[in-house]
Amino acid sequence: MILFERPRCHPAAMFSIVCLAAAALFAQPSAPAPITIAQAVDDALRVYPSITVTQEQMTAAAAGIRLAQTAYLPRVDALAQVNRATRNTFYGLLLPQGILPGVDGVPANNFGTVWDSGAGVLVTWQPFDFGLRAANVAVATAGRERAQATIARTRYDVSVATADAFLTVIAAQRTAQAAQAAVDSWQILLKSIHALVNAQLRPGADESRVQAELAVAQTQVAQAQQAIDVARATLAQFVGVAPAQLSLDSGKLADRLPAERAEPPLNTAAHPLTIEQNAAVAQLQSQLNALDRTYYPQFAVQGVAGARGTGMLTDGARMGGLNGLAPTVQNYGLGLTVTFPAMDRFALREQEAIASANIRAGQAQSALIRTNLQAQFDAALAALAGARRVATNTPVEVTSAGAALQQATARYRSGLAPIDDVAQAQRLLVQAQIDDALARLNVWRARLQTETARGDIQPFLTEAVQ
Repeated sequence: MILFERPRCHPAAMFSIVCLAAAALFAQPSAPAPITIAQAVDDALRVYPSITVTQEQMTAAAAGIRLAQTAYLPRVDALAQVNRATRNTFYGLLLPQGILPGVDGVPANNFGTVWDSGAGVLVTWQPFDFGLRAANVAVATAGRERAQATIARTRYDVSVATADAFLTVIAAQRTAQAAQAAVDSWQILLKSIHALVNAQLRPGADESRVQAELAVAQTQVAQAQQAIDVARATLAQFVGVAPAQLSLDSGKLADRLPAERAEPPLNTAAHPLTIEQNAAVAQLQSQLNALDRTYYPQFAVQGVAGARGTGMLTDGARMGGLNGLAPTVQNYGLGLTVTFPAMDRFALREQEAIASANIRAGQAQSALIRTNLQAQFDAALAALAGARRVATNTPVEVTSAGAALQQATARYRSGLAPIDDVAQAQRLLVQAQIDDALARLNVWRARLQTETARGDIQPFLTEAVQ
């Protein structure tokens, strides 16, 4: 008799196997926790790229204010130069241009060169400007306020889009559940009819009819799943995760209705769109005010200190060597310069006309936004009232359709009704279940539309997760 010895495992090897198994267990990625509609909005406000874009625009606008404030500082220009060149000069007119250099020297005509050097500092400061610098700072401040309003409006847009996408996913999932329930019902009915057909109690055409209805229901399930995938992809782009990793917690959104309340009147002035547009008009007005202050004299106090060095004597002789490499003669001076753009008035008048027209257009746009918001709010209230009426009727629709299906099925099994009656009753039940599943979600969507018109969906999010 041959005996087989039981294999032995070394303790160190056993320990290694246990460690590897534990590491493999902990390495498996855990399923993401489901997120509520409020969490989805919070995630979108944190990671969606358009939020970052507007925040950086806000940073740039704040830097623009600091840039405008630097106009109050004096201007300081320093210069140092060393060159070696001829010193010939010629008496006559030379119009302002940037090609021929101006030279100092004596009337001569030779190509001997000498060293020249110079160093100096020029300080320029405007003691008063008739409010031009303050107006430019006000323009920059208005730009920052507009950027702040844009951030608020962008956050509002992202919040609304994310909440709407969340409701769309839930609605698609509920539709898919109702379609799958129809598939299950048709499969049960198919088994029952198949038995009747095998027993030659029903014609084979009845079985074919049920199979066709089953195929239609399965197609509806596939279409509903496609709608789920598309809706999940839309929501995933806002919350910053892959669609396959997106898990939703609908809470009681599909099981209860939002509380009824007396809707207060709409305040369009508090809406982010109105605030942003008003900020744009204020910025245009600030630009017009700054433009009005450009047609004033500009006063500049200037102080200069400098030193020159040259290797040429006043009689035209050259000193040679390194003479002129270092400044040897110093000068300083103070002065007041006044400039006035006399002929700019014609151009400024047209620029002011353009700015005034832009302001009027912006004010008209503000009025249009308020009108559209009021119309959107009124339509949302009508949709909310209609959705509530539908939601109170769909449970009756489901109950009646279910009873009709039971009766049609019983009559068919008793030979008192054709298969068409059963198929029609089944379709009515499926439609009733889909209507009931979507009715409550449509009430929530209408509530979202009312809060969207108000410009703040936080009350909706608070009620949705309760």
